[in-house]
Amino acid sequence: MTSDAVFVWTWLPGTTDPVVAGRLVASGPSHVFNYGRSYLANPAAISLFTPELPLAPGAHQPLPGLTLPGCLRDGSPDGWGRRVIEHHLKVSENSLSEIDYMLASGSNRLGAIDFQESATQYVPRGSQASLDELVDAAELIQAGKELPPELDAAIAHGTTIGGARPKVLVRGADGVQWIAKLSTSSDFVQSQPNAEAMCLELARRVGIEVPQWRITSSNGRTVLLVRRFDRTPAGHRRHVVSGLTMAGEDEMAARYVSYPRILETLIARKATGAPHPGPLLFRRIAFNMAISNFDDHARNHAAFWDGEHLTLTPAYDLVPTARSGEEGAQAMAYGPHSTDKQSTLRDLVQHHAVYALTRTEALEVVEQTIDTIEAEYDSAADLAEVSRHDRAVMWRRQILNVGTTRGWNA
Repeated sequence: MTSDAVFVWTWLPGTTDPVVAGRLVASGPSHVFNYGRSYLANPAAISLFTPELPLAPGAHQPLPGLTLPGCLRDGSPDGWGRRVIEHHLKVSENSLSEIDYMLASGSNRLGAIDFQESATQYVPRGSQASLDELVDAAELIQAGKELPPELDAAIAHGTTIGGARPKVLVRGADGVQWIAKLSTSSDFVQSQPNAEAMCLELARRVGIEVPQWRITSSNGRTVLLVRRFDRTPAGHRRHVVSGLTMAGEDEMAARYVSYPRILETLIARKATGAPHPGPLLFRRIAFNMAISNFDDHARNHAAFWDGEHLTLTPAYDLVPTARSGEEGAQAMAYGPHSTDKQSTLRDLVQHHAVYALTRTEALEVVEQTIDTIEAEYDSAADLAEVSRHDRAVMWRRQILNVGTTRGWNA
């Protein structure tokens, strides 16, 4: 595969059929995007993301420091998806071009875009395999083993959701689409899918919007199903951009992205009269600290894009992280300085004004988060079918670690 150009198709708001939006061309290490004339002439057309690709004719270069518009990179496979594609094509790690990864991955990707070889004919690439078959295939890939031919292409076309952990896409008998998240041998608990389900439930009880979820099994293995929030019951696809794209950075510069930087973009692009996003983001940071989620990097935050405005998506990837002792740090700074990462609720409260909160309001959020987790831990764990062993492993280590809660209200 040596493609140097790809056509970008998109689903416009409220529609169920895609239209071609433009063409992405590799130019050395960079990529240039042009909207198509038919798209620009469409009265319903929207910008794919105005800060990067305003709805206007001409060549759109990536923002400084990027080689590819972030809103298009958001739809390309990440670590796990690339690993599956490389296994399928029998090529070495990171050996394909970005466009080749786009064309080798499935069409049911994050948000409302897809990548095609043609500007006139849309040919979806998808998987018809069952959950059991896809889970089996994912485990074989993790073990470095060959897949049966009938599963090889199926799993390659079913891994277009981002992230580094193994996951597959499945559709229920009722047409509802789910992300099936699997365990790995490196997990610090016996079943990370159950632990993540528990944290999703705790987040909901704390007052954070999260996707619908359920625990199921596949050939005796636990699987967490998380309902896709970028798909509507009517079959529409919703445009989504990551926190990394909102910050105008790529993976190589992700360490420079902070919560305040993402918040600036959310404020600048919020609809008139919409609530300030600061308090919502503050509550999510407090919860991430409370469950020791140190993988709260910019790709683990996202917002819906309607062509003009941004709105935070439901929270996702709320996963406790292995830790020892009382020290911990968030993946992104929550204050104005790059060193403002210490995972202590006390320190977070000091930056209340950044999130449009008074100190009293910030303390109330933290108190409510702690009180709810303490009161609801066992109930949420029961619902998520967390084992007694894993509950004991996580309590006061990952969940409400003493280093995180000490002096929070000082």
